[in-house]
Amino acid sequence: MEICLAALAFTCLGHPGRLAVFRLLMRFAPQGVRPTEIAQATGFKANTLSHHLSDLQGAGLIRVERQGRSLFYSVDLDTTESLIGYLALDVGRARPDLLVPLLPALKDQPAMAATGYNVLFICSGNSARSIFAEALLRDLGKGKFQAFSAGTRPNTQLNPFALEVLMRNGHDVGDLRSKHISEFQHPGAPVMDFVFTVCDTAAAEECPPWPGQPITGHWGLPDPVKAQGTDAEKGLVFAQTYGALRRRVEAFVALPFSALDRLALQARVDRIGTLGDIAHQE
Repeated sequence: MEICLAALAFTCLGHPGRLAVFRLLMRFAPQGVRPTEIAQATGFKANTLSHHLSDLQGAGLIRVERQGRSLFYSVDLDTTESLIGYLALDVGRARPDLLVPLLPALKDQPAMAATGYNVLFICSGNSARSIFAEALLRDLGKGKFQAFSAGTRPNTQLNPFALEVLMRNGHDVGDLRSKHISEFQHPGAPVMDFVFTVCDTAAAEECPPWPGQPITGHWGLPDPVKAQGTDAEKGLVFAQTYGALRRRVEAFVALPFSALDRLALQARVDRIGTLGDIAHQE
């Protein structure tokens, strides 16, 4: 659902009267209800009810059908499904800690497999932080992960300080490159099991829900590219950023995936996002 249509629907339902009518119609769904029956159940006067029904219809939330001499108003279930999906998957990013209380059956889903995960790290430039994370998971993941990285506004080349830190720590940098996030959003792209943002800019970007509802996390760190001072001082900031991400990736790799359901796994991922914070290293 487009954000403008979602905003119109939420605005419409923001009025207590319209919400009461919509809730009543939902109890009858998918069948329709006559205006006289709606008025009797809600206590609204005819002109007030007419305004509410008109507004709900204008927002695409209900539809009207004539049967003989009578009008029947019913919920548009397709629009309602899209609206609920938008709130749960787009706004709520399908976080299991939000969905499980609403759908307890999700808690009984089996734990994830022990291996074979696709993991995407996102930052703005895809030249340092997300590249660090990709290289770290690739080399520390013991074959259990396929690591990827991308940027919302990627640079044309990787940062030389980042490359120096990676090579100094024994990582192969030959296949690393800056990539736009769109490379992982087309129909043939790998389906992600985990998606992490490693900078606040990327976390604030508008991004459609990922196919498969991956576990998401925000592992934000300050941008080392903005470091000031001598080359040695800049290099130290890059090394600190690498160290903070290494601690997070090591903790992630060590998780007992096959023993955790999605709710527990989301909680662990959230906690990892606070590990190795550079501000705590000073």
